[in-house]
Amino acid sequence: MSNNFQAASPNPREKVTGRALIVWIAAVLVYIAAITSRTSFGVAGVDAIERFQVDATRIAVFTSVQVGVYALAQIPMGMAIDKFGPRKLLAIGALVMGTGQIVLGLTDVYGVAIFARVLIGAGDASVFLSVMRLLPFWFPLRKTPLFGQLTSALGQLGQVLSAVPFMAMLGAQGWTTSFVTLGSAVALIAFAALIAVRDAPEQRVKKGAAMPPETSATPVQPSPGTSLKLIIQNPTCWQGFFIHYLLMLWQNVFTMMWGVPLMTLGMGLSVTEVGLILSINTLFAVIAGPFVGVISARTGHRRDVVAILMAFVPAIAWFVFLSSEEPRGLIAIVIINIIQGLTTPMSGYGFDTIRERLDRSILAAGTGLANMGGFLASMAAAQLVGVLLDVVDTDGGYDWADFRIAYAAVFLIWAIGVAGFFIARLKGGPGRRMVEQLRNR
Repeated sequence: MSNNFQAASPNPREKVTGRALIVWIAAVLVYIAAITSRTSFGVAGVDAIERFQVDATRIAVFTSVQVGVYALAQIPMGMAIDKFGPRKLLAIGALVMGTGQIVLGLTDVYGVAIFARVLIGAGDASVFLSVMRLLPFWFPLRKTPLFGQLTSALGQLGQVLSAVPFMAMLGAQGWTTSFVTLGSAVALIAFAALIAVRDAPEQRVKKGAAMPPETSATPVQPSPGTSLKLIIQNPTCWQGFFIHYLLMLWQNVFTMMWGVPLMTLGMGLSVTEVGLILSINTLFAVIAGPFVGVISARTGHRRDVVAILMAFVPAIAWFVFLSSEEPRGLIAIVIINIIQGLTTPMSGYGFDTIRERLDRSILAAGTGLANMGGFLASMAAAQLVGVLLDVVDTDGGYDWADFRIAYAAVFLIWAIGVAGFFIARLKGGPGRRMVEQLRNR
């Protein structure tokens, strides 16, 4: 950086600027690419069974590996973002994801394809945390819940890209062309991050002049061990973990692995109908995002109560949906996806509280712990669904009756999450005095 410039204060800006919007939009483009990469295999699940000649248990490993790598990388990736900045990690993440998609497209060997999914999960791990890390540096703190929800909502456009153009390309051009094209596009988006994104605003200062009083150096970064201890011991991070766990679980299991097989094999829906349903899911998530952000800002520290109440809505909806012995029709699955679209954005409520309470120097790492929740839960649930499908299946067709039984695994994982939330909340009462530990040292 030239001597004529100094880093501006990391304190939230007083207003939303055009430059802030440019940085945010560029980062969101990378996030959309990440969601597309994350959900593309879900719409290709049936094709993957044929390409790699595997059963439901082993096909579920693709999702479990990707999600597992993504989830387990969250805390170390958060620490890396806190240390090196979100701009670099956004670009690196997009390049790694793109490479993984290209490798997946070129291979028909199961082990190599698993390695490709490792790359996709590792690259994806940096993206959301990087965008969340940018928000309090570029936007007023009171506006960050809204922009956080807009980020999550717009990111779901990646699911539309998977469900419509990617699925259409898969049917018309085949596996290799589709995944290589997607991987190349994702890798190119990395350059948008390098060009447009900056970690924090810059402020022009006359050469030799003193820094303005409101400008300060970046906070001292604690050691990795200290950072880990601070976030692991903070009940606020664990409340965020279980909020994300409960409200992301159903959506992830559906969109990343078992939704398309359930709709095509279990319900007999066409590819066109499946694309429409997934698009409806995304549409309602985008619509709900801004309203969810406003509710989060207004409810403040009570937003966790709203989150746990809403966590019961998709669980009840799925229970009713699967209670029928005969396959449900198009309208029923549309209703399920509307409910998922409206409730899933509330999985970010834990991030809002963490952003308000944690010191900036451990913000990405704390957000990373919370962000692990939904992905660890969906990884376990998706794998268990695959195991149960193979246990109950008698003809290799995976019909409606098989899915009804297999989805019991999702209810089990959800119930564990409910218990975890209430334990974390009980500990969070006195734990609220631990807020912003670094600032109080």
